[in-house]
Amino acid sequence: MDLRRVTLPAALFGIVLGLSGLGNDWRVAARLWGAPAWLGEAVMLVAGLVWLALMALYLQKWLQRGDEARAELAHPIQCCFIALVPVSTMLMGNALLPHQREGATLLLVVGIVAALGFGVWRYGGTWKGGRSDAATTPVLYLPTVAANFVAAIGLGSFGWPEVGQLFFGAGLLAWLAIESVLLHRLLMGEEMPVALRPTMGIQLAPPSVGLLAYVSVTQGPPDLMAHMLLGYALLQVLLLGRLLRWIVQLPLSAYWGFSFGLTAVAAATLRLVERGGSELLLGLGLVLFVIANVVVIGLSLATLSALFAGRLFPTVPAAPAAAPAAGGR
Repeated sequence: MDLRRVTLPAALFGIVLGLSGLGNDWRVAARLWGAPAWLGEAVMLVAGLVWLALMALYLQKWLQRGDEARAELAHPIQCCFIALVPVSTMLMGNALLPHQREGATLLLVVGIVAALGFGVWRYGGTWKGGRSDAATTPVLYLPTVAANFVAAIGLGSFGWPEVGQLFFGAGLLAWLAIESVLLHRLLMGEEMPVALRPTMGIQLAPPSVGLLAYVSVTQGPPDLMAHMLLGYALLQVLLLGRLLRWIVQLPLSAYWGFSFGLTAVAAATLRLVERGGSELLLGLGLVLFVIANVVVIGLSLATLSALFAGRLFPTVPAAPAAAPAAGGR
């Protein structure tokens, strides 16, 4: 593969979210069940290497093919995936935290500032109107809901829960507002085309990541709010399972949008068990943990297969050979 011709869609940063989410699951499993701690750190290391590679390719895209990068930024759907760049940076801060706090803090702060700036710019622009129902998909959650919830998770992990609660509130209320718009489009609009159906996996993320954010910025045993968020996350799992045959029409590597919600609800449920949750939550957490592992491993194998087959990254055509000069040999 000629990396000079690779053009990176920002949506591929969803791979980092899924891998780091699974690494977090294993970190909680190590505390709760005595699972090998190195497994979680190994998955986090893989997530970090993938993040570095994607960041390098994304920077190359802006430097060498700025017109493509600007076109993605202006696209009504693809633009929202750009939020995954700072969101994944925040998650890398969480991954690094147990090993090097100063570097982890830098990653978290840079990610929060970039995510907040992009979210205000991109989501604020939608308030001008003119958006079609066809462009309304669950990717709308990424710049505001996902970014704020992940910021809350990071701030809670770093010991700043009061600031994290501000971001949790922003993410929660943005989620409720956007969800009503999305459900109106899903219920009343045209059937979503096959090419956009992988975005349906993001529908699981708000209650799941929101639950993990809530756990990260609060203390004490599971309360009503935690159970409410978990219940709604489980409902989303069932609804997506009901629609799975309708959704999955493209190669499996396209469905990383499912991974972060699944890994987040597994980690959050196990953390509720750590905080005194019932045997029901323990059993539920184990089931979700297994499902998250199966899904992320399956997506990883499918993505590696697509990478080696040259199908993962779009490529730009090679420049045509220069015509020989007149009279030349």
